[in-house]
Amino acid sequence: MSINSDRNTKPPKSEDKEDDVADQSVDENFKERRVLRYGYLSIQNLIRDKKDEISAVSSKRFLSIINEVDGMHHLVNNPREQVSDAEALRDLANTLMTSIRVHSTGNVTPSVFVSSLITQYGKKRQIGSTENVEIRWKDIGLQVSPVFMIGNGSSTMLGPMKLESKPPKPSVSRKRRRSVKLEKVKPEELEDITSKEKTETEKTIATMFDILKINKKVRLENLVLNRISFAQTVENLFALSFLVKDGRVMIMVDDNGSHYVSPRNAPAACKITSREVVYSHFIFRFDFNDWKLMSNLVAEGAELMPHRTKVNPCGGSQSDSNSNANSNQTTRTVTKTLSKRFEEASWVACN
Repeated sequence: MSINSDRNTKPPKSEDKEDDVADQSVDENFKERRVLRYGYLSIQNLIRDKKDEISAVSSKRFLSIINEVDGMHHLVNNPREQVSDAEALRDLANTLMTSIRVHSTGNVTPSVFVSSLITQYGKKRQIGSTENVEIRWKDIGLQVSPVFMIGNGSSTMLGPMKLESKPPKPSVSRKRRRSVKLEKVKPEELEDITSKEKTETEKTIATMFDILKINKKVRLENLVLNRISFAQTVENLFALSFLVKDGRVMIMVDDNGSHYVSPRNAPAACKITSREVVYSHFIFRFDFNDWKLMSNLVAEGAELMPHRTKVNPCGGSQSDSNSNANSNQTTRTVTKTLSKRFEEASWVACN
């Protein structure tokens, strides 16, 4: 027999039948696997849609779902089906865990409340192809009426059935008594605290301007820093803001970003009106952490503003540099008094 005749020979019919049976079994197995996965998908959708009904105490939905999942579990063979089985059990466990948390905390979610109302007082009604649920509000009202201690039915409050008009009372005129002029009490005049603060501020401003006239050009940190007291550092900033506002001081920034302060003559009013002198503004923010950083940057002894001692009302003076309890109490008092005003000092600078 030639080679070509061997190639053209056909296999026996018995082998064709075996192949057809094998193909049919594969197709049936594939269809069964697909039906099984579709069943798991429908169970997952049912768990998501009916989770409130599943978690209800009187519902038998949970038992039916778990029995269905248990029956399908015996048909699982492939990893893909095992994943679907695990996802269905996970969704069911999450639904039960949420229900347990709600019952343990004593809170009721709106969805659980509405589903309970529909279960207890709902009435299904078929309208065409759609199914609607009506709530029996009358039954709900009768059920909750004992809570408000009111009998079944409506209650009203009625006024008097017969209303008689009463005659008006005759008016009696009374003579007014003249009020006795009492001695006017003049309150004790308090000390003008604002004037004292203003005087101290003016003294600080004058001291700072004298220092600037002597040194001509100084660094801003060396001018305002008081290494001993944060409160006096803020007061120095406050005094510098007045000098800048009046145009008696100019603040410049070099290429390195350092601020320098130098004195100058205040511009005339006509120059300001004619826009010959133009103001430029910036905001200077300063807090306790900035004061600590400034104390580390400025060399000790390079401060220009002197430390001001606080006069004790009982006599004598106190310095913030003392380490005793009285000095600490004075510092805390000054800080508390000025913190609301000078915690973050800002001013308008004029160039």
